[in-house]
Amino acid sequence: MPEIDRRPVPYLDLTIQFRRLEEEWLGSIRDTGANGTFIMGPNVQAFEREFADYVGAPHAIAVANGTDALVLSLRALGIGAGDEVITTPYTFFASAEVVTLVGATPVFVDIDPRDFNLAVDQIAARITPRTRAILPVHLFGCPVDLAALMKVVKDGDVKVIEDCAQAFGADHRGRRVGAWGELGCFSFYPTKVLGCYGDGGMVTTNDHDLAERVRHLRNHGATAPFVHDTIGYNSRLDEIQAALLRIKLRTIDEAIAGRRRVAAAYMERLQDTAVVTPRAPEHGGHVYNLFTVRVPRRDHVRQSLLDAAIGCSVCYPLPLHLQEVYRELCYRPGDLPVSEQAAAECVSLPIFPELQEAQIDRVCEVVLGSL
Repeated sequence: MPEIDRRPVPYLDLTIQFRRLEEEWLGSIRDTGANGTFIMGPNVQAFEREFADYVGAPHAIAVANGTDALVLSLRALGIGAGDEVITTPYTFFASAEVVTLVGATPVFVDIDPRDFNLAVDQIAARITPRTRAILPVHLFGCPVDLAALMKVVKDGDVKVIEDCAQAFGADHRGRRVGAWGELGCFSFYPTKVLGCYGDGGMVTTNDHDLAERVRHLRNHGATAPFVHDTIGYNSRLDEIQAALLRIKLRTIDEAIAGRRRVAAAYMERLQDTAVVTPRAPEHGGHVYNLFTVRVPRRDHVRQSLLDAAIGCSVCYPLPLHLQEVYRELCYRPGDLPVSEQAAAECVSLPIFPELQEAQIDRVCEVVLGSL
């Protein structure tokens, strides 16, 4: 057996892809400068069409970032003070923060221990007359069981806003995330499956009227130049980032295949150990934005990785229902035990399409040696 390479392993290396795209992207920057259109220009318009085609939704509206995508979606549905939105406590803060930002109240439902996603079978019991929407997060790149979720809301009174920030390209029963609910929200933060070199976001929808509302809201509520019928936002994707995202979108399936290759290599090496690896969805495709495992003595494992110069992250160490900012909602430790256990046991290992077999071997050697 060849000796394991013990050089540092980065958690994420964006420079490899940049070097491959550098010449074409810099050319697109020069073209943008030459035509003098930097905001809402031809690249943004073309990217919206190409993105919509890929996701399988008729409408895609580019915005400034993934958080804005969620806020604008909630606003487009008229959700505000007095309303409740059901979501997960085990995710990045923005998924609940946006509910509070529009004046509504987040209602947290525990997660499924197998895939870290919102436990769909627990949602119906938490729906009240104040419930206006469910905001599922396709966490770490794994699609929620959307077919089951849509049955919960089949009467149409409760809307679904998909948080697809970590799951671009994932699918459920052959249909991509972002094309199931009333609205789908994407982030192009650099660490995402489809990431830009700054901030960016997108809203998808099958509903023409909702699309028009989001378009108005992203541009100060304008219906025409200097004519406004609502209070909106300055939330526009800039032309240079759109140009980059168009380049990346052309080969995104190759990038996703690379992530799946890395995930499969990890799972092969870690099977039959104390490490619990991600469960592949039964009726869908995982895109492994993060490769998150459960381990005993998580903090010891994490420190062992860091001591070996291997990048890793704890996503997320404190569930949202126990965050100080949500103390007034009166959740207590033990209320959502699966989320709390995940927060105590999970660590995310390096994953990006270009990660090499020798690097995977090194990560697994340290993880298994620290158990």
